Amino acid sequence: MRPFQRLPFAALPARPARPHPFFDLAPQDLVLDDSPFAGTPIRYRVTGDGPPLLLVHGLMTSGYSWRWVLAPLARHHRVWVPDLPGAGDSGKPDRRYDAPALAAAIGAFQRQAGIRGCACVGNSLGGYLCMRLALADPGAFSRLVNVHSPALPEPRLHALHAALAVPGVRAALAWWVRRDPLRWAHANVHYHDETLKSLEEARTYGAPLADPAGTRAFTAWLGEALAPRDLAAFCAALAALRARGAPFPVPLLLVYARQDPMVPPRIGHALHALVPGARLVWLEDSSHFAHVDSPERVVALVEEFFGAP
Repeated sequence: MRPFQRLPFAALPARPARPHPFFDLAPQDLVLDDSPFAGTPIRYRVTGDGPPLLLVHGLMTSGYSWRWVLAPLARHHRVWVPDLPGAGDSGKPDRRYDAPALAAAIGAFQRQAGIRGCACVGNSLGGYLCMRLALADPGAFSRLVNVHSPALPEPRLHALHAALAVPGVRAALAWWVRRDPLRWAHANVHYHDETLKSLEEARTYGAPLADPAGTRAFTAWLGEALAPRDLAAFCAALAALRARGAPFPVPLLLVYARQDPMVPPRIGHALHALVPGARLVWLEDSSHFAHVDSPERVVALVEEFFGAP
């Protein structure tokens, strides 16, 4: 198959071709007692032994997205994999899902789990949120890996934000998604190798969207977490650090794929220009979800950056 050539939904296998341990890990719950999401139950899983490592997913996914890096990372780390507020099996309160609130929720989860100061890997919107948390709380992480996050208030995000602000648009989108949430999930997560997909994945990502609370939270993420004003403030904060000659608060590794239909690879260059002290690595034959398309390469980069044996 050609790169990013989507399988027909009817052709999806029941289970992924590569095994993974995600559903073998006992789910646990923690209720946030701080942040704008106080009172929200957070579903998470933990595996492995060693220093703590937090994995933070992005938009349209959940902790399940890390399924193929869990076992190798757990050889040297105690790996914590939460579903963020409004995603996966975590609570979906009717709140604002803007980037400052979601970043604060990640910090609150860390503090309650006893892992503040841990190493962290964030993907997509999760990487952006973790960079925001590091700016707000320099002690949140010891090291941070950002896998293909957005960063700039691009024109298409201005257009998306404006469209979702029109009365009735979010409700209409939520209704559309609920019509067939599994097919929606299948169509809106893109891999370089689409044969990695399965009905298991479509159900895991699509099932939370079958409920009105799930689609309301999803459209809130879409309309608020990528708000251009917050992205512009984020870039301004990075530019101010650069202008002062100050480093990013923690050692930072940026991992971007040269092909990605979701976040243009030019964002990697732009973010590296804002944080010139970060290390930037490019992956070939991979995607926005490099930890799915290229799990061995991502694990090797993470372990090298964190100094694991």
